[in-house]
Amino acid sequence: MRKLMFLMACMLCAMMGHAQQGPQATTRYGVLEGVCESGVNVFKGVPFAAPPVGENRWRAPQPLQAWQGVRSAKKFGDDPMQGNPFGDMGFDAEKKSEDCLYLNVWTPSKTMTDRLPVVIYFNGGGLIAGSGSEPRYSGRQMARHGIVAVTANYREGIFGFFSHPQLSKETSYKGSGNYGFMDQAAAIKWVYENIEAFGGDPKQITIVGESAGSMSVSALLVSPLTRGMIARAMASSGAVCGRRLLSLKDAEKQGVEQLKKIGLKNIAEARKMSADELLAKTQTGGLATYCLDGHFFTEDPTDAYVNGHQQKVPLLVGRNSMEMTPQAYLGAKEPTLANLRPVLEAAFGDKTDEAMKMYGLNTDRDVLGKPGVDFASDQFIAYGTWLFGYLHAKTSGQPVYRYCFTRPRPEMRDKGLVAGLAGGVQKKDKSADKKNEVMTIPENDVFKGAVHSADIEYAMATLPTNRVYDWQPEDYRVSDQFINYYANFIKTGNPNGLGLANWTSITGKEKPTQLILDVNSYETYDPAFEQRNLWLMQFMSIGSR
Repeated sequence: MRKLMFLMACMLCAMMGHAQQGPQATTRYGVLEGVCESGVNVFKGVPFAAPPVGENRWRAPQPLQAWQGVRSAKKFGDDPMQGNPFGDMGFDAEKKSEDCLYLNVWTPSKTMTDRLPVVIYFNGGGLIAGSGSEPRYSGRQMARHGIVAVTANYREGIFGFFSHPQLSKETSYKGSGNYGFMDQAAAIKWVYENIEAFGGDPKQITIVGESAGSMSVSALLVSPLTRGMIARAMASSGAVCGRRLLSLKDAEKQGVEQLKKIGLKNIAEARKMSADELLAKTQTGGLATYCLDGHFFTEDPTDAYVNGHQQKVPLLVGRNSMEMTPQAYLGAKEPTLANLRPVLEAAFGDKTDEAMKMYGLNTDRDVLGKPGVDFASDQFIAYGTWLFGYLHAKTSGQPVYRYCFTRPRPEMRDKGLVAGLAGGVQKKDKSADKKNEVMTIPENDVFKGAVHSADIEYAMATLPTNRVYDWQPEDYRVSDQFINYYANFIKTGNPNGLGLANWTSITGKEKPTQLILDVNSYETYDPAFEQRNLWLMQFMSIGSR
């Protein structure tokens, strides 16, 4: 009897062990075991390069070492080192560390042999914050559309974007910086070489990102490090086009000055400093600096697009209707034409009068209205995004689909919070109410639209992960459209599909159109086309001096 009971107990333990075993995938580096979440197989915290610590700090991502046995992939890897410059970021990883080069895979494939289309999402955050563990980037809903979805971390801030002459001497190409971009390229290469193990097709990889992630997409398309591995691209609110890239020499000078400010003599000392101390002494809230390093970037990105040197792939690119507000440039000044004019003069010089006419900036009431918001949005990020799509349509020979997302977020559930600049969230400042009392602009004339980064949860169908806002049925209608446009494009290179408003490519059109993406989406001519041509004229004149 005892022997029988012992055998039964062994069988029960074996059955329980088998039941607890998650889905497995065999990569070039070893076997991974993930988890099944609501019918979707998920592999979290998958390493795609060696940890960038110690002597690997400020070096290109180093080769990953294979492992023995089965590696658990059931929880997110550490987030990149970062401060808290934005108020709208939440993370599912346990902590932040310099050892952050991990990616996550959501796949609907049950047999891991389906060869499904793949999408890789690169997070926003000014290249100083963000992570692939943020719930708003979750690939679960994308997987339910028959797509293998990936999010990937990359080094940020001083860890990912830092140049120094001593670092340049270490490399064969005699350059430094752009390590975060190199991490992204390494993640793409890992996916290209291993995604078949998760049921994905390496010949159907789409890269996508928002804000700094969108800038990354435009950068990755001109880098020699990703040639032949990208099939399609999607970009939301950001590009490296429209501003001249910082030279390596200038970037190195900045690096030298930065080390001096924190009391370090050389790179050897800087590599010995703990990641926490280095972050504390260098984070400023400013955006990270990238440069023409001669390795990731071998020519200025805008020149690359003008000359048709980018990868020739279909592109879906768009912006939000209120990327930035004039207050960001006015500071504490009253929102008047007189106060806004110097900001326009800095951008347009002797064409300022023409620019004000183009935008419709005729009275003080226009400053916080749509004309002022359009200018502020272009100044911040919308113009560069437009230029990215415009140039790619001109020189790639591939279809380009452009949109403008206009759905304002609903009211916040917590009345003690208010929206911050660039899509962030912050606690309500009572002094802001007093400022509004003396504003000269009537409330009805203040433009309301989709703020920067507001599109993420809609596009990825992750609205429920953000409990700040009181989502309404109309928001879910918009989200359903957005993710279907995305999914169709990822699968075919064309966003159109059943039940969706028609969306045509701008390639080859004299007056390009755009899709207005909202509850009732529709296609229309871009009314801001002439405004952006004025920016283009100014940029080209500056670039030729």
